[in-house]
Amino acid sequence: MKILDNVLGKATGLLTVFIVVIAAVLNYFDDPDPVKYTSMAEDMKTLEENFRQQNKSCFILGASGETGKMLLQELLGHNIFSKITLIGRRRLSFEDEAYEDLLQEVVDFEKLDDHAAAFQGHDVGYCCLGTTKAKAGTEGFIRVDHDYVLKSAELAKAGGCTQFHLESSRGADKDSNFLYLKVKGQVEAEIEALGFDRYSIYRPGVLLVDRQESRPAEWLARKFFGALSAVSSTSMSIPIQAVAKAMAANTLLQPEQKSEILENKDIASLGKSAGK
Repeated sequence: MKILDNVLGKATGLLTVFIVVIAAVLNYFDDPDPVKYTSMAEDMKTLEENFRQQNKSCFILGASGETGKMLLQELLGHNIFSKITLIGRRRLSFEDEAYEDLLQEVVDFEKLDDHAAAFQGHDVGYCCLGTTKAKAGTEGFIRVDHDYVLKSAELAKAGGCTQFHLESSRGADKDSNFLYLKVKGQVEAEIEALGFDRYSIYRPGVLLVDRQESRPAEWLARKFFGALSAVSSTSMSIPIQAVAKAMAANTLLQPEQKSEILENKDIASLGKSAGK
């Protein structure tokens, strides 16, 4: 028993040291200080009412994914749009009455030009579309995360959309040596070149959510960063609810610049400030 106690004690000690070291390393590579968002909880109703009176409409790409689903819930809950359209490759089924007024446009992403009408007449666009190389292969990943996203943005801009919100990834960089980050960075830059009146890029870290799909590597990463966040604030991960809240709340704000990038800490700060 003494030997077992000694082994367990040493293992616990090593694990503690490991977590502390990892936390220190992540803190070193942390994002810059986030943008200071004043609390929006008290002003939210006023912001929502002012926005609601503008009678705007929006579309969501990727509403079947985890972020898209949560974003849809946020937008419906705050009722800031007169019309919400889901654009995807299949119709989604909803049981709650809150979803009964949704419009859905089924498109073939390989032939998006044939579905230009689906992107017309929207004021605001949200893109949560994406896959992984492990799931779709290299070509499939590039096609979805770059080609589909960029073409959708082009059609939205041509259809009158003035405000575009893109869910990207922490570390996105068009000059990166890593394919995932390179593709994310490229599509960010190419959409910016389209010249939306307002363009917001969200770069969350590891999304803390239990996906319905089975992605072992992502599941392990979420568990690790979820545990790590309990002992250290890190820019490497974020609850998916915070991302959705930030995207919805940021829609109501009037930024000084046409284009903005919200890093992981900015998203967390805005999501927290927005409240419920």
